[in-house]
Amino acid sequence: QVRLAESGGGSVEPGGSLRLSCSFSITDDRWERYNRGWYRQAQGREREGLANIDSGGNSQYAESVKGRFTISEDRFQGVMYLEMNSLKPEDTATYYCAAALYRGLGALGKYGFRGPGTQVTVSS
Repeated sequence: QVRLAESGGGSVEPGGSLRLSCSFSITDDRWERYNRGWYRQAQGREREGLANIDSGGNSQYAESVKGRFTISEDRFQGVMYLEMNSLKPEDTATYYCAAALYRGLGALGKYGFRGPGTQVTVSS
């Protein structure tokens, strides 16, 4: 069983930064086995996988956020982060952390576990 909870969302002006946190806990399994990361869903749009860390410890990013977002984790503290810089209005969405036993950005939110989400709004 994996439990996830996001925090750190809010409103920011274009060009600004936010850091999202995801507290996780896991029982009867190991966090390292999972493909874990972040996805978002804007109103009226499909889910978009943003960044993940796979079971081999490798990171992958969507083209839309590459160079602007950075994923990291502290397994001992049970926290995963998404550092978001140079935010744009099109980054406005609900952001979720997720973990799945299937590979790839597309698996996040589609399979496995996710948190309740945190809203990010980018506007002037």
